[in-house]
Amino acid sequence: MPAPVALDKTVILAKLPQMADKSRKDSDPPIGTGTRLVSAGRRAEWTGPVVNPPVWRASTHLYEDMTAHREGPRHNEDGRFFYGRRGAPTQWALAEALTQLEPGAAGTVLYPSGVAAIAGALLAVLRPGDVLMMADNAYDPSRAMGRGLLADFGIETRFFDPRDLSAFEASCCERTRAVLLECPGSLTMEMCDVPGLARAARKRGIVSLLDNTWASSLGFPALARGVDIVVSALTKHVGGHSDLMMGAASAGPKFYPVLRKRAQNLGIVVSPDDASLALRGLRTLQVRLDRETSSALEVSEFLAGRSEVALVMCPMLPGSPGHHIWTRDFTGGCGLFSFVFRGGTAQSRDAFIDALELFGIGYSWGGFESLAVPVDPAPLRSTMQWPPEGLARKDRFGVRLSIGLEDPADLIRDIEQALNRMTAE
Repeated sequence: MPAPVALDKTVILAKLPQMADKSRKDSDPPIGTGTRLVSAGRRAEWTGPVVNPPVWRASTHLYEDMTAHREGPRHNEDGRFFYGRRGAPTQWALAEALTQLEPGAAGTVLYPSGVAAIAGALLAVLRPGDVLMMADNAYDPSRAMGRGLLADFGIETRFFDPRDLSAFEASCCERTRAVLLECPGSLTMEMCDVPGLARAARKRGIVSLLDNTWASSLGFPALARGVDIVVSALTKHVGGHSDLMMGAASAGPKFYPVLRKRAQNLGIVVSPDDASLALRGLRTLQVRLDRETSSALEVSEFLAGRSEVALVMCPMLPGSPGHHIWTRDFTGGCGLFSFVFRGGTAQSRDAFIDALELFGIGYSWGGFESLAVPVDPAPLRSTMQWPPEGLARKDRFGVRLSIGLEDPADLIRDIEQALNRMTAE
């Protein structure tokens, strides 16, 4: 193997067969999202004469001589061979592609799961004695992390209603170091003013982190909207095929080195095979999101018209809670949303899910297949009311649907027959 060399960080568009226009200038209009998804991370020196970066399975990176060996530890960046724990072209290509898709990002760190990305990002910015403000509708593993892992390190987690900006500001103290947001919220899909919360945090020297898995950078460019660190579970949309586990965290020049250093201290590395799968999924991300979003709107509109349904929690749906924020801040969505039955019991809700024929019962989402899981948020809330205001106390049993790539008409027929069977029982 040749001696480690620094690789140019610029995307070499002119060397890609699909983009052979060597006359392109910096003043030219920016290329579209679909084009970026196809070209991102495909450096000629990493792909060679093939379309995709090969899978580099390697723990040991060899040096040409002792001069190169002594030079190796002096540099720490993607694109320089050192040791397998720092990755190789397969992982570098994925990290670079994600960075190129996140406006304002200086770099991206890869983690073996979405939860690992959340943990890695929080541990990078928090210290013993700090206070973390966490949105009350955050992903349950994030909540468990606040009460477990972070508490073990002497970090206090306080939950707050992210829809109330003034309450957030009033709850911060001199020890508040970071705030973790999720928009829309896990399970119940509440929207919050992410740019407003990020601004309020920055004024107080508080680091803002956002779990942006739902919208991805295509639907909500978080760093450009003022967030300091954006986290995503690549397991979902980017993977897209329900066959890999991975997470990522991207940040600007202030926090990217902090994320990278902490991840390396923790020995974080992802499999090159999984990185290759994630790169494969990334290329079709936009077309899949467009299809899932369109289908989810059709399904949510159908559910909104059913007498068995008390509330559809889909930010993209006009009239749904938080729709005005989604319209203002977001340019895209996805296939994930929830709904609540009018009355009923846990048993009738379970009967509905069991009656579905085209929906699998399983965790995760963002794959090509549709999924359904029960929604019982009451035990997972500290400050936010469930059922929400406007619903009767008996209207508390919900279902979360992840709409895949099936024909939406078939999904609607399946839901309709399941509702009919549930009602008949």
